[in-house]
Amino acid sequence: MSGTPDRSRSIAGRVAIVTGAASGMGRATALLLASEGARVAITDLDLAACEAVAAEAGPNAKAFALDVSDGEAIKAVVADIAAQFGGIDILINNAGISAFCPLDADDYDDIWHRAVAILLTGHQRMVRAALPWLRQSDAPRIVNIASTEGLGATPGDTPYVAAKTGVTGLTRGLAVDLGKEGITVNCICPGPIHTGMTDKVAEADKLVFAKRRTALRRYGEPEEVAHITLSLVLPAASYITGAVIPVDGGLTARNA
Repeated sequence: MSGTPDRSRSIAGRVAIVTGAASGMGRATALLLASEGARVAITDLDLAACEAVAAEAGPNAKAFALDVSDGEAIKAVVADIAAQFGGIDILINNAGISAFCPLDADDYDDIWHRAVAILLTGHQRMVRAALPWLRQSDAPRIVNIASTEGLGATPGDTPYVAAKTGVTGLTRGLAVDLGKEGITVNCICPGPIHTGMTDKVAEADKLVFAKRRTALRRYGEPEEVAHITLSLVLPAASYITGAVIPVDGGLTARNA
């Protein structure tokens, strides 16, 4: 690319796709982008849940059912979104599942393959499907949501750890491949966040973990992750790519 990059801090009118947007960090991100004036495609497995988020986001949001483990569905839905919105500027790969599984579990292989399909393969498929429209944008942005499990490991969590570590590597590889086209690709690694995945953890246990492991001594909120995502998709964020950013309350900084 040549010329002076756009220094705007506005995403008004930009078209954004958010996967896994029916709840948690995806929902918070979709609502924040919509509040900033973006036109948002809210995607998830549950169309009714997506429609509820779209109604909350306002008239510039639309709901789309999407299973990111289905490659053909990705191609069809992304093309439909681009047709309805007139292009794509921003892609947020947020869809995820929990994949905790001990090595000797009978269903380990099944969980491994599902984790990789949704948490890693789905990301690259979404990117490749959206590329024709991202290449037409004057401020194309991709943000992949990984995890601090991609920077370290919790016992018994190898399928999730492997997939999320793959997301950090995929991010760097995509940043290098797409940098010459001005497409930025960055990765956020959330730490302990209040989401549907962590709802099953008792509040007392969350408190103990947060005080023991994080510098801020608390779990984070989905909106705190969403605001970092917003910062990365601004037109002005034109010289940051290939970054892997922990949003973890200081979990990865703290030794004891």
